Amino acid sequence: MANGSDSSGKASWKAATKAVRGGLMRSEHGEISEALYLTSGYAYDSAEQAMARMKGEEPGFVYSRYGSPTCEMLQQRIALIENAETCRVTASGMGAISSAILAPLKSGDRVVAATALFGSCRWIIANLMPKYGIETVFVDGADLEAWEREIAKGCQLVLIESPANPLLDGVDIEAVSKLCKKAGAVLVVDNVFATPILQKPLELGADVVVYSGTKHMDGQGRVMLGAILTSAQYMEEVYDPYLRHVGPAAAPFNAWVVLKGLETLKLRVDAQSASAARIADVIAAHPNVAAVRYPHRKDHPHYEVHKRQMTSGGTMIALSVKGGQEAAFKFLNSLELVDICNNLGDTKSLACHPSSTTHRALTDEEQAAMGLDRSWIRFSVGLEDPDDLEADVVNALNSV
Repeated sequence: MANGSDSSGKASWKAATKAVRGGLMRSEHGEISEALYLTSGYAYDSAEQAMARMKGEEPGFVYSRYGSPTCEMLQQRIALIENAETCRVTASGMGAISSAILAPLKSGDRVVAATALFGSCRWIIANLMPKYGIETVFVDGADLEAWEREIAKGCQLVLIESPANPLLDGVDIEAVSKLCKKAGAVLVVDNVFATPILQKPLELGADVVVYSGTKHMDGQGRVMLGAILTSAQYMEEVYDPYLRHVGPAAAPFNAWVVLKGLETLKLRVDAQSASAARIADVIAAHPNVAAVRYPHRKDHPHYEVHKRQMTSGGTMIALSVKGGQEAAFKFLNSLELVDICNNLGDTKSLACHPSSTTHRALTDEEQAAMGLDRSWIRFSVGLEDPDDLEADVVNALNSV
């Protein structure tokens, strides 16, 4: 079924309207809240209809590993928010990113990726792909000369995050996309930190955008979900066969939860971003802080790129405390309001120590290559009152 259609003028809706109204598929009962279809299979009127549906000659659902009405509503809504032609949802964010980067490749291909990536993404590129005869190389995401040099050598796929996990590195998506198009490479962008509210990679030249819907889209710490967005043709030719046969399918219940989460996505992201900007300034002024990174602060090393690509600084902050891991742990253990948790994008503020959690599988040398050491904290700002958050963070920093 078509995703993200603008035949009724939906493409001209503002983001908040798309997040509430996009993809509605009401049954004959006229329900206001989207229906939850908990079924694994679907009945056909005839054997001929079953054959036609399985061959793709007749629209309709055939098996929930291939799709369901609830997942279809979510796909249409995410595509509409992203201004993408089509979307497919998966069981988790890593289900989406692994599918997005593995499905297009074969033995003998070459991948170029930014050094700063989520730990599991980097593991796939550094450890899994070479097992299948795929050559991989990492480059400094901010070094356009390095991008140009490595992409020009020949590659089939490029992967970037911007802002990147965990230190919020910026990559010039438009510049890298031009290099990819010249070389015939597919550009995949993980847009989790920015969300579709603050940054639109497809409009900057990306070919594929991926999300962990577990993060801001759900935003309330309830379910796992991922999403892949691209052109209808590329989805049909490359991703649909992979997703159907490999089977990283999203559960209808999880899709329904994220559908409801999307209704407040813009409200939450805007409010959290405003709080994050305030808290980042407070952190930066504290004497026990060695460095702070927030995309729209002028002292961020990639400020110009983030300012150009993102409409606000987002919900994430990275801070380095003086005193290394001991001080970082003391800071985390002194937090009373903010939870220690390796999730992000939640209504509850969360903080973690990337070196020992999200990026612990990387060697010290690999962490150092992305600027990460044991002094850094990743902080996801939630919806608590900013006054309470500020007091909690300042108290924890005072204890270091």
